[in-house]
Amino acid sequence: MKTKLRKSTLYLVQAALIAAAYAALFYAQNLLLPGTTSAAVQFRVAEVLNVLACFTPAAIPGLTLGCVLSNLANISAGLPLDMIFGSAATLAATSAMYLTRKLCFKKLPLLSAAMPAIFNGIIIGWEIETFFISGYLHISSFLLCAAQVAAGELAVMDILGMPLVYIIKKRNLDKKLFC
Repeated sequence: MKTKLRKSTLYLVQAALIAAAYAALFYAQNLLLPGTTSAAVQFRVAEVLNVLACFTPAAIPGLTLGCVLSNLANISAGLPLDMIFGSAATLAATSAMYLTRKLCFKKLPLLSAAMPAIFNGIIIGWEIETFFISGYLHISSFLLCAAQVAAGELAVMDILGMPLVYIIKKRNLDKKLFC
């Protein structure tokens, strides 16, 4: 019983720390480089934390909550829909990352790393096209929006995410820090 309670507490603490780290990185970037966290082609540094879903299931609610907290900044810009759709994309992407985490190429979870690009590209691309550009789904414009969002996600995951995974594994932090 005590071990189960300890694991539950650890899970909650990890999820909360991941949510706080995501929100802190988002707000710091938004402060230092305004607009880079909410454009169609964005390079959200906080998205690098998505790789944590390869190591702990606590990252799934943590990153989703972090995304909700971050998207509070966009409400004032008239983007409350991003709280719903952005958070849903994060939930779907991190869940898929956790499920595919063991499919590795040269010890790197490359398929998992593609999940944020796939889910955010489709969901956020659709959101941008439908609510901010045309008011309906126009396929060629949607594909452009989806590609722009996916490109930003892939850049973060490739440039920052894969080195972070390598460091976590190289230093055995995956065994020391995560439940």
